[in-house]
Amino acid sequence: MLREQFPDAEVIVADDGSRDATADRAEEGGATVLRLRRRGKGQALSSAERAAPPGALLLVDADVQGDLRPLRVEATRTGLRVARFARREGGGLGIAKRAARELIRLRAGIETAEPLSGQRALDAQTRRAVFPLAPGFGAETRMTIDAARGGIPIEEVTLDLAHRATGRDLRGFVHRGRQLAHIALAAGPLRVNYRGVRLPLVGWLTAVHEPVVAAIGLADDLWSGPERGFRAHLQARRTTGVLKLVGIPLYALFRTRSISGALLVGLSANALNQLDTKPGRAVKAYLALAIPLRAPLGAAVLIAPYDLREMAMLGDSGSNALGALLGWSSVSRLTGRGRWFAIGALAGLTAFGERTSLGRIIERTPVLRHVDEWGRGPK
Repeated sequence: MLREQFPDAEVIVADDGSRDATADRAEEGGATVLRLRRRGKGQALSSAERAAPPGALLLVDADVQGDLRPLRVEATRTGLRVARFARREGGGLGIAKRAARELIRLRAGIETAEPLSGQRALDAQTRRAVFPLAPGFGAETRMTIDAARGGIPIEEVTLDLAHRATGRDLRGFVHRGRQLAHIALAAGPLRVNYRGVRLPLVGWLTAVHEPVVAAIGLADDLWSGPERGFRAHLQARRTTGVLKLVGIPLYALFRTRSISGALLVGLSANALNQLDTKPGRAVKAYLALAIPLRAPLGAAVLIAPYDLREMAMLGDSGSNALGALLGWSSVSRLTGRGRWFAIGALAGLTAFGERTSLGRIIERTPVLRHVDEWGRGPK
């Protein structure tokens, strides 16, 4: 269908771990096929965008039928153009769509009729503004938010299209539940990880256990600069990193009324933050220590599968808050020499991390590397 409607275009199919003959049929039809491990819609589209030549893009779901030519971006039409289905086919109760509309209105101040449509035409400027996309089914919602907040014109075009709609059965409602969760996360704070993948920051969930440190870390997530490490932050002076370095120990001093308690909590928060450089690394360290220290497990257990599968990330909010939780538990369980021994070990780890990469040490040590890679999603 696409080859007939757009004979001069390069067709790229992002096969997100499908188990049918989609990829084979696409290759037979002359398309370039990216065979990906299952990561979700947003990451699959971002991979295809990186493989596409410069210029305008047309995004199309694989199950859509109909004439898409009126959607394409021409010289006289720029911005983001979204297909609005002329007729509704199946579907659920409209909860996910209404949620997406409301989140777009709250974050971007615009009203949309078809916020979840995957049929979208983007000019080069829009492409630069919205990619990489949010992961999963939140890709379209966040794309609209980013385009609107970037001052890019958005137009919805009514087309006579058909697609395979999910039904009102158990499988359909499970799908829409996942879609709703992805939309909510996509509308929140996002950050690009070490591989260039844009992920939701979910560390704020740790506020259930530790709201103050989670809030301090969230400030660093949202407004941090390029500085990394104690020395860089102190040299730059007025950074969110300095807020963490000063704010967390002062808060711990207020709660514990103890210099050793303040040092233990502050250094624990920083230590886990230093480890948060690959998916699941900081969460694993937290869970390994939380059990013997009897620290809270709820938020970490909830976040772990999403962090490991690279569908979300802790950020400074989560890693600092989890580290502080280990610090609070250590303050409760350690006294005298034991507490100062822990402070010395953490201080040494911090100093070592200032001079070299802890992640690099982990990756060069076979046992640590094996534990580090356990449970992590495919690359």
